Amino acid sequence: MTKFLATLLATSAAVAVMSASAIAAEMPKKIGYVTNYATHEWYQNVIKGMQDRAQQLGIELEVRDANLDVNKQVSAAEDFMSRGVDVLIITPVNEEGVVPLVRRAKEEGLPLVLEGNPVKGMTTMVAICDYDTGYHAGVEAGKYAKGHLGGVAKVMNVGLPLLSATVLRSNGFMDGLKTEIPDATMVHDLDGGGNPDRALEISAAALAQNSDINIIYGINDSSSQGGLQAWKASGRSQDGLLVVGTGGEGLGFINMMNTEPSYQIEAAMFPEKVGFTAIDAAVKLFNDEEVPQHIVSPTTPMIGSDGWKQYYSVDGTTRTINWDAVNAVQPAEQCMKTAADL
Repeated sequence: MTKFLATLLATSAAVAVMSASAIAAEMPKKIGYVTNYATHEWYQNVIKGMQDRAQQLGIELEVRDANLDVNKQVSAAEDFMSRGVDVLIITPVNEEGVVPLVRRAKEEGLPLVLEGNPVKGMTTMVAICDYDTGYHAGVEAGKYAKGHLGGVAKVMNVGLPLLSATVLRSNGFMDGLKTEIPDATMVHDLDGGGNPDRALEISAAALAQNSDINIIYGINDSSSQGGLQAWKASGRSQDGLLVVGTGGEGLGFINMMNTEPSYQIEAAMFPEKVGFTAIDAAVKLFNDEEVPQHIVSPTTPMIGSDGWKQYYSVDGTTRTINWDAVNAVQPAEQCMKTAADL
């Protein structure tokens, strides 16, 4: 009992949007989570955060993987509903495909929390502020450019224009960068597909056309790493280059910050924290408590090769989150910009 209470006290800052009733209220017995892509490091760590919080609160958590198949996601969610879970959490494969589930959950009075992406008719969603994440990383990139790149900022954006969230990150990055370097320019605005192979391919083609850049920004870790791999494959030195990643999804960015001299900034999105907060949101909905439509999960730039060490430790192939440090990162009260502003 003492250990349990100590853990709760240590993590109390995690839920700035959650009241104390979230840990004092009646607990759901079982929560079902349908993720969209469980083999991705981001979602593996979201699940770890959910498991940590559910264990602390004595809640049974069952996870199903849709594997990017919306029909499989709907089937898994319907199975959870038929089996009588107390709360359902879903990371949508796509927004339209989940609309009927949102509608059915409301009809049946089943609390439903969305993670990551909004869906029409939703009660609440746990997600970061994408524009803010890019913006604050851009400010830090501008400061770095002033000190190490002669005040020049020529950007290759390895983006993903298909999704509003990733467009917001890219826009935020450039806006934040320009607060420090007003004449910063985007030389290449690429569609890296959000995966390392595509990011490498499209970045290599862009650099062959015009290599006059000194900052690579990636909307996720795969994008920044693919961009850097293309730069290295071209035989260019990393002297005078800055790479900025986004996500902090797993071990990949830690390895890059440890070994690549240009990889100096990571816009950390703390997937474990997202999962932790989703469980607290589920508890609040179960107790019919009022929640905001967007529960903001915090982000912050990690600066320098050791910047990640404040928030994580690594033992071999296992990373462990420092909950005290992550819980101390305060979420924004309101996002600077959203998809409605695009």
